[in-house]
Amino acid sequence: MPVSGDTLLRLIRAVPISEAPSPRVIGIDDWAWRRGRRYGTIIVDLENENRPIDLLRDRKAETVEAWLKAHPGIEIVARDRAGSYADGVRAGAPDAVQVADRWHLLRNLGDALSSILDRHHRSIRAAAKTATAVTTTLMTVPVTPSTPRPPTRSEQRKLDRQAARQARFDEVVALDARGWSQSAISRSTGLDRSTIRAWLLAGRPPSWSKPAYGSAVDVHADYLRRRWSEGCTNTVRLWREIRDRGYPGRPKSVQEWVRYKLRRSDPLPAGQAPSASPWKAPSGRRAAWLVVADAGEIDDTARKFVDALLAEAPDLVPVILLAREFRAMVREKQAGKLDQWLIVAQATPLAGFAGGLQRDLAAVRAGLSLPWSTGPVEGQISQLKTIKRTMCGRAGFDLLRHRVLEAA
Repeated sequence: MPVSGDTLLRLIRAVPISEAPSPRVIGIDDWAWRRGRRYGTIIVDLENENRPIDLLRDRKAETVEAWLKAHPGIEIVARDRAGSYADGVRAGAPDAVQVADRWHLLRNLGDALSSILDRHHRSIRAAAKTATAVTTTLMTVPVTPSTPRPPTRSEQRKLDRQAARQARFDEVVALDARGWSQSAISRSTGLDRSTIRAWLLAGRPPSWSKPAYGSAVDVHADYLRRRWSEGCTNTVRLWREIRDRGYPGRPKSVQEWVRYKLRRSDPLPAGQAPSASPWKAPSGRRAAWLVVADAGEIDDTARKFVDALLAEAPDLVPVILLAREFRAMVREKQAGKLDQWLIVAQATPLAGFAGGLQRDLAAVRAGLSLPWSTGPVEGQISQLKTIKRTMCGRAGFDLLRHRVLEAA
């Protein structure tokens, strides 16, 4: 017998969820019930195997405040940089220590750097070109004799037909040398007498190959081959050069001539290795990561890009040095350097980012001192999403909360 939705909800509410001991250290973060429209909040006990202890219907400060007041004894709350959670914790558990998540601190730094670098897009493009020019410089390599390529299927069929015609021609010549008449040769080989007569008069079998017509480009063949061997493989440039030497044709003719006469026989000029593909200029966000990354985290081209960018835009040097210092401060938990860093940053384009840190200074300092973070909370959000998807969008908040807490 099918169970109605109301009956199912009553059954769910009737089943008690196992109570965990009162938490002392929690992590709090939001999760998307419907991305961009509706969000909830998950609360995780960071001391008890990172176990989810509750789900809230929204992420409002009032909801968080009410939950904290209903669960006294919270001493530490790890959270992201959202102001609503900060306000909710401040009102619901005023004695609790708030810990700003370190990953979110670095994300905020990346956002600030990205907005600064977006105003230097010309320098970014110029630096990318410089890095590409250095990386794609062709290196001299030993010249080895090329092995002939095997014939294609079409070419092989043509060779087979030519061999068969040659064999029949040799048979006709041998019979003619023995004094056979053309009628007798025709009866023996099955060839028409006119064919036999034409073969004997020509002294060779027919090839039916189209005659090779000359091209206006052939006049400049020696010049093109010399320029190709010197490393010039740009067909438009070659066309312009021979145009100045009197060539009246279009670039397309030169392109076709180079394709069939040079590229197929010598794909690369002698003594040169293939060049690397062009290095695309990074976006502002990608550039923000590259300029603060350690040398071992990026490749040679990216390092050349960073060096070229600093040379192109010297005003970015103090900003990038400060960003690198902050990244090291967060990764190594050097809270003692924070105050001096904030003073220096106030006089740079990072002043807005520094101002945000000042407004949340206690939580930021705790994030650089204490081991807690919202990393385990993110893991539980992934598990929550898995459970949510298994219900195919057919269940409400009460059933989702019940399943998440019981699964934990």
